[in-house]
Amino acid sequence: MLKYFKLLLFILLINKYGFRSAIAADEAINADDTVLDEVVVTAPQMDEPLTVTNDPKAPQQPVPANDGAAFLRNIPGFSMIRKGGTDGDPVFRGLAGSRLNIVIDGAEILGGCGQRMDPPTAYVFPEIYDRVTVLKGPQTVRHGNGNVAGVVLFDRDFNKLRNSGTKIHGSAMGGVWGRVDGIASGSFGAEKGFAQATISHAESGDYKDGDGRSVHSKYKRQSISGMAGWTPNDKARVIVDAIGSRAEAAYADRAMDGKKFDRHGVGLKAELDDVTGIFKRISAQVYYNYIDHVMDNYSLRNLTAPARVNNPDRETQGARVAFDLQLTKGTLFTLGLDWQTNIHTIRRAQDAAAYTYENQRRIRDMDTSIWGMYAEMRHDLSLSSRLIAGLRYDQWSANRYNDRTAGGTFMVDADATLSSGFLRYEHDLQTATIYIGIGHAERPMDYWEASTYQGLQVNNQLDTERNTQVDVGILWDNNDTINASASLFYSHIDNYVLTQTIPQPPPNNPILVSHNVNVKRWGGEFDGAWRFIPNWTLRGSLAYVWAANTSMNVPLAQTPPLEGRLGLDYTTGPWTFAGLVRMAARQDRVHVNYGNIVGRDLGQTSGFTTVALNASYKPSKNWLLSAGVDNLLDRTYSEHISRGGFAVDGFVQTTKVNEPGRFWWLKVTANY
Repeated sequence: MLKYFKLLLFILLINKYGFRSAIAADEAINADDTVLDEVVVTAPQMDEPLTVTNDPKAPQQPVPANDGAAFLRNIPGFSMIRKGGTDGDPVFRGLAGSRLNIVIDGAEILGGCGQRMDPPTAYVFPEIYDRVTVLKGPQTVRHGNGNVAGVVLFDRDFNKLRNSGTKIHGSAMGGVWGRVDGIASGSFGAEKGFAQATISHAESGDYKDGDGRSVHSKYKRQSISGMAGWTPNDKARVIVDAIGSRAEAAYADRAMDGKKFDRHGVGLKAELDDVTGIFKRISAQVYYNYIDHVMDNYSLRNLTAPARVNNPDRETQGARVAFDLQLTKGTLFTLGLDWQTNIHTIRRAQDAAAYTYENQRRIRDMDTSIWGMYAEMRHDLSLSSRLIAGLRYDQWSANRYNDRTAGGTFMVDADATLSSGFLRYEHDLQTATIYIGIGHAERPMDYWEASTYQGLQVNNQLDTERNTQVDVGILWDNNDTINASASLFYSHIDNYVLTQTIPQPPPNNPILVSHNVNVKRWGGEFDGAWRFIPNWTLRGSLAYVWAANTSMNVPLAQTPPLEGRLGLDYTTGPWTFAGLVRMAARQDRVHVNYGNIVGRDLGQTSGFTTVALNASYKPSKNWLLSAGVDNLLDRTYSEHISRGGFAVDGFVQTTKVNEPGRFWWLKVTANY
């Protein structure tokens, strides 16, 4: 806990005058605009059709997230596949992996590990961003190829940085099991430009489940990032950003741990508004990301087998340009082009050579290239109704190499032509908005699917996955008394990439085989907040997915069960008190040993209920103290979608990776 108190002291020093008295603080809160939200977020609501926007700097319950997947799991419809204490895989409506695009400051990144030890969200430190946006379903074409499930955008808001003056943001959190999180960010804005720098740190020891059993799950994560912009006038801006991060993490679901998660990324963006005539905006961006990942079986656990190490890396380059055209007062038309390449290499070593793996030669095992063009339009039919539509075309190609041979022998190439599009109608009522849309998205096999046994066969390319989906819903806003939304979908996926796990006699690893099947899915989400009397708000959400593998006439593997959340909060002056009950139903629609490149069904699961409590105090408009307890009843449970437990020396093996038991936490946040 020493590091936590050091971080806390650092943030306290920001305010040289210390805390105001409670009375003065209450007067300041009533007199000035609020800077920090006093309400702990329990379930982010949909604020536009098929769009959920959340503030990652706001306090959260359950426990504040240390990575992107842990942050997303609090949004209705999301699940997280747990592997340890960090770096879980996000799942939306039962779809995972490359079906869910993760875009960070406009750039796409992908992990390096062949077993998804490092999904893209493993390189996300949520609180350094200003806004997280979830776009549900194939209802956009702006953000690259493959939006079969949807898109998640992690963005920093340069408009906030442009405001003149110096701003400082900091937070520190401490919890049981040695959990420590901290972030410090400073920015300066002036008429002609701005600059921002941010550092973050997160770490934890092995957590314990509800039965008091330690889970192999410790981790450490750090990042440093910067952004600078030149704004010669109100219409033009040039922004450069850079980030570096590193981490290590223990895993309870496999024979190796992540000793190294290094990322280096840079980007350059330029935007010009109101160019001339119908040109409303021109924007362009280039970016570069490099990921260097090391996994071994000796650095973070007791060595019980011959030493082994794998060291994959991935180099990603991309560019995009877009033109916003104001064709008429009510018609905005966007044309765009984007391009991306990925080069993946790996080196391996075992026994004595594992300790000097950096001397081994890297071998290229796959490279991909994709370029696309798109058009998206918003047309106002009247003051209360509109059409939004888009079309996209992509050309994808890949080369696969045998990474077990010297230099990487060429094996097979693959290519695909991909088409996507959507059409949505929205209509505003007096206190609600209703919408209906149809979308279609296609994606090629990804690196992980191509790495499975069948994907390696010459001239045996997996077919392109195609999702056609209908979305309908309503958003209801009744003068801050009741806010609610409901979204429903029906989906048919042709050539869904299903992965089968074939167990092998020890010490051999299981064989993964991927093939195409057809899938039918339906479900949706509901969320709402009701301020039934002053100061009291009831919040709730519900998410459900039904899915079937129609080719094999069985349930689709890795489908989450019905889940509901019910929260109640009370606010009085600078104080807020809240509770959250999370309920997950039994899931008996399973297909054992089948799933995707992220996970597989291990069997039926029973339901569970957890309880969390939190409180927050705002002594001034700039400070917020929050505290809470998750899994108050210290229940032992695991999620239906979870990885299987591995026999790690010194730890009790469980069927699945159990969730944390009772967790106490305290957080302080400051903005100046």
